[in-house]
Amino acid sequence: MHIAWIGLGIMGSPMAHNLLKAHHHLTAHTLEQHKLDALAAHGGTPAASVAEAVRDADVIVTMLPADAEVTEVALGKGGIGGKEGKEGKGSIIEHARRGALFIDMSTVTPRTAVTLARAGAERGLRVLDAPVSGGEAGAVEGTLSIMVGGERADFEAARPLFDVLGSTAALCGPHGAGQTVKAANQLIVAATIQACAEAVVFLERSGVEPAVALDVLNGGLAASAVLDRKKHAFLTRDFTPGFRIDLHHKDMGIVTAAAREAGVALPLCGLVAQLVAAVRAQGDGGLDHSALLRGVEKMSKRGPAA
Repeated sequence: MHIAWIGLGIMGSPMAHNLLKAHHHLTAHTLEQHKLDALAAHGGTPAASVAEAVRDADVIVTMLPADAEVTEVALGKGGIGGKEGKEGKGSIIEHARRGALFIDMSTVTPRTAVTLARAGAERGLRVLDAPVSGGEAGAVEGTLSIMVGGERADFEAARPLFDVLGSTAALCGPHGAGQTVKAANQLIVAATIQACAEAVVFLERSGVEPAVALDVLNGGLAASAVLDRKKHAFLTRDFTPGFRIDLHHKDMGIVTAAAREAGVALPLCGLVAQLVAAVRAQGDGGLDHSALLRGVEKMSKRGPAA
């Protein structure tokens, strides 16, 4: 396939490189030139604009931070039919060829996913929302979980890409359903990280060796992917970002807003969202979300590790 890839961040870069390894033709655009240079060194084609990237593409993938970036790149600054995208050089809707498949793999609100699908349909584009879970490690390893909303035929057309990028891909329902499942995922992940962080501080303050305790816990009902992926960060206080607190804060806002629209009470979600927001307000937004541990340390009157 000829793929246009927009966004080469912590997740987007390894995902794009995995598609190149699978011998797909990939043209990419991002605002950071060094990332385009790295892509070119591995056989990708840099594009100076969104318009240039998408013009001849069979499949267009966006992997961007939030709703604002996705909406501007997809629809243009003026919204549907806008003349300029985020970079001022065109939008996906304006320049993609009719019949192309547009897959947004960013994490945005279900409402935004539905808006993109409707706008795409008006311009003859097939659209899927396909957010992912698995963090940077899953992106590098090609083991992401991919949650998809849209039409069955479009999901099947995208399956060869999903098979490269992830170990699990499922059509969850109509447009917006993938983002709804991702919102639930982010609630579970944040709550689990918070529980693990509290457990680590509790163990340490009680005089128990946390490395041994976490191994034992991970062999029982408390086992989780969070313990597998974040154990090193918990034990060493190395919070190099694989998924930033800033982004998880944004995602918790998506969960709470979607729950409000659905008329669902999520009391634990509200508490965890406040804890994530508190750590971010304390200046840790750029750290990995396992840095929720720092918030527990501060509440327990233990300063964060230097």
